[in-house]
Amino acid sequence: MSRDVVHVHPDTPIARVLELLIENDITGVPVVESNGDLVGIVTEKDMIGILFGQDTPSGTARDYMTEDVLSFDENDDIIAVCECLITNHLRRVPILADGRLVGIISRRDLIKYIIEPIGR
Repeated sequence: MSRDVVHVHPDTPIARVLELLIENDITGVPVVESNGDLVGIVTEKDMIGILFGQDTPSGTARDYMTEDVLSFDENDDIIAVCECLITNHLRRVPILADGRLVGIISRRDLIKYIIEPIGR
């Protein structure tokens, strides 16, 4: 799990969200309120929809985020997370503690977790 998660506030300009995706080579940016509550996510898929037919994207993360975000508690079983990613064709899933974002697990994180014992 990555704990140093690049995230944005709902009022972050969508152009800045795009910059963060590119600069950090990530596929999604969680949208988090000031108190740490997860309220949505902006993904590459969302950005393709925004960019298609627009020269300069306008608006904020709130305008384009997916609000219904699948997430897990930090104490949930890793197998459940893996099954969720596979079943729902997701690239990443936010990890919460008391409703607040504390990390993110990506497909790459799961691959590393699975092959780590094999490499020893």
